[in-house]
This record gives sequence, structure tokens and C-alpha cells, in this order.
Amino acid sequence: MRSPSKTLAAMAADLSAGAITSSALVEECLDQMERDDATRETFLYIDRTDARAAAEAMDKLRSANAAPSPYAGIPISVKDLFDIAGQVTRGGSRVLDGSSPATKDAEAVRRLKAAGFIVLGRTNMTEFAFSGLGLNPHYGTPPNLWQEGGKRIPGGSSSGAAVSVARGMAHLALGTDTGGSCRIPAAFNGLVGYKPTAMRVPLAGALPLSSSLDSIGPIARSVQCCAIADAILSNSPEPEWSGSNLRGVRFVVPTNYVFDQMDNAVAIAFENALSRLSACGANFDRRYIEPFDRIPTINAKGGLTAAEAYASHRKMLNRAEGNYDPRVSERLRRGATQDAADYIEVLEARRLLVADASKVLNDVDGVVFPTSPIVPPRFLDVEDPTDFGRVNLLVLRNSTAINMIDGCAISIPIGDPNGAPVGITIAAPRGRDNRLLDVAYNVEKAIRAN
Repeated sequence: MRSPSKTLAAMAADLSAGAITSSALVEECLDQMERDDATRETFLYIDRTDARAAAEAMDKLRSANAAPSPYAGIPISVKDLFDIAGQVTRGGSRVLDGSSPATKDAEAVRRLKAAGFIVLGRTNMTEFAFSGLGLNPHYGTPPNLWQEGGKRIPGGSSSGAAVSVARGMAHLALGTDTGGSCRIPAAFNGLVGYKPTAMRVPLAGALPLSSSLDSIGPIARSVQCCAIADAILSNSPEPEWSGSNLRGVRFVVPTNYVFDQMDNAVAIAFENALSRLSACGANFDRRYIEPFDRIPTINAKGGLTAAEAYASHRKMLNRAEGNYDPRVSERLRRGATQDAADYIEVLEARRLLVADASKVLNDVDGVVFPTSPIVPPRFLDVEDPTDFGRVNLLVLRNSTAINMIDGCAISIPIGDPNGAPVGITIAAPRGRDNRLLDVAYNVEKAIRAN
């Protein structure tokens, strides 16, 4: 499975040298949309007029040496969960069709625009971001590039975000991540997806799923691309890459929780990646991580996501449940089974989980495991409601663990470029974003070199 390979740094260099213009980059993406049969399922709205006008403006600013950043003029996509001034934010649903257009951009969108990125349009997603598979009955489901044995799911909830980058319709995608919604579709589409520490990027102007677990992150073609976007989104300095190697870097590989029910293709790709990283000097400690085993019990009644999502959707559900994807409304209704005492107990259990996980992982540079224990399932494998529920929980399991411990995490592709897409996750406790990105940069470099 191959996707376009242009990175943000390469395009910035070309723009600076005059080898390409923003207008040309935008037209390339728009042309790809015209050619690609998946565009209708990938984008819910394409803003051709404003994108072309913005590209022309960025080209003029660059000619006057006034470009707002080296990346000004690069076209991107935005998940349908974010407000964009003048547009209706639907969250991949039909329930909000009659809503008023947003009066201003979400803060994350505003920051990207201020850096000169050009928004091409809004990407499809799981309705209200409540699934890791990426299915959407209202607008269709964006297809995975890898289709061996049949049409396969894109991963979710940021499904269209990942597919837009994988198919060359955009060069960066803005997504959200509550339980893996950036990392899972990135892994399933041969891309890099980053979930920052939750409070690192402001959530203002993004439809909530779980206020306790939501985070905003990018999907792109390299660790460096994600780090560039994260610096802009978090209003932080762009990393100064150390150029160091992995010698002496310490990782822990959990011996519990994350490897159950793993596909053989994932197991082989993961162990091969560890071998390559070990050859570059990385150290791996296979260790039991007790806090992970608490997560199923904490989430037994739907956890924070169901409770907080139900609180947001209760009135709309009671008014228009028939307009929801039944798979989503069923999960939302689980929040109604929790009372105030249940919710408070979950909050306290999660507080202890975060504290204990931070202690357990304090002595290493990162925890490493497969982003998803399985390769992208076929559509046929998740059509039955029972199969959907089982596969959805399995696909979300590993990534959700990091949201539960309030950590930061990145998924890097490790699969055969011509075979099934597989991702490796590197994660760290909250607040260690800069160190994690530096380590991930060297991990990616080692994997691509071998």
C-alpha cells in the first residue's frame, strides 16, 4: 500500500525556493479529488473558491517576503468536528443539519490558518466521533487504499482525515483523538498520527465527545510533519531535532493487555520493528503494566466517554434518535445507565490510574505496542451489529489505554509498503510531548533505514 510522499518540510523548501507555488499545490489536490472515486466519501464539503483565493494570497505574501510561516500555502483538510466560520459543523451526522453556521473558526483551525495553511474542506468521520472503525451510514465510508480480499475500513473516527492524506487530496489533516481517533486511521492508512497530552491544544470550537479524554492532533506523512503541526496547534516552539540515535533509549513493552487477539501480520511486523530498533541501540524491557488491567473494569458501564457524550446528546437523542446511526445511539445510551455516583467513581478511578501509570512509566523513554492488534477489517467483517461491537472494542483497546492514562502517543507505520498497513505506537505519560516526538523521530528514521 503506497500513498504520496511529500512532507511539509519538503514542500516548505520548494515554496521557499520558488520551485512550486501555493496555487499549484492547491490545484494538484483539487485535481486529485476530481480523479479519485473516493472523494465523495472522504470530503463532506470542498471549499474550492476560498482555497484558491487563499493560495493566491499566500503566493503574493511569499513574493513580498511576508509569508506567515515556512508552511504558508500548504493545503490541508479539517475533520467535520471543527467550526469553520460560515459553515455548519455536523460532526459527520444529519442531526445538526439545521444548525446555524459557525461565527468563528475553532481555535485549532485559527492557529493553522494563521500559519498560512489552506483549508480545502471538511472530512468525513464516524458520527460524532464515537467509533474506532470509521463507518458512516449517512455519507458513506471512505475506503482504505489497502483492499486485499475486499473493501476494508479506514479506521476512525478521523476516517476522511486519514484517507484525504493517504490519497493525496491534502498534505496534512486536522483530527481529534478521544480513544485513538487520530492514531487508528493513521495506522490503517500507512500514515503517522499524533495524540498530544489532552490539554496541550485548546478544544474551543470542536464538538465534544468526552471532555475528560478529548484531544486534538494531526495526521500526516512523517513524525516531523506531525511535530510541525503540533507546534503550531499548541503554540509551542518547533522541535530542534537532536540528530541523535537510539543508543541508550529505553522502552517498555507491556506483557499484558495490548497483545491479546493479535493478528499474525501485526505480530510479525511489530517484532521485526523491535529487532530493527534494537540493532540501532534501543533497549526493550518486557514488563507487566498493572494499571492497564484496570481499564476494562473502569469502563465496564461505558466509562467517561459514554457518560459525558450522553450528557451532551441527551436532548438531541430524545428528540431525534431516529436520525442517528443506530450503532452510535446505542453507545450513547450506555451513558444513561450511569448515575452520579458511578460517574464520580470513574473519575476517581481514572485519577488513580493516571498517577500510577505515570509512576510505572517514569523510568523509561516510552511504552511501545501495536497501534491496533489487527489489520484493517473488511467491511463484510463488521456489518453484523455483534461483530461491529466486538471489532470496535478490539481496535480501540490499545489506543484508548493512553487516553485513559492522560498520556501522549504517536503511531508510525511499520508494515510492508505493499502489504497490510500496521502501526507501532510509542507513548509516554502526560506532558512529555517534546521528548516523545524527538524519540519518535529517531524511531521512524531507524525503521525507514532498514
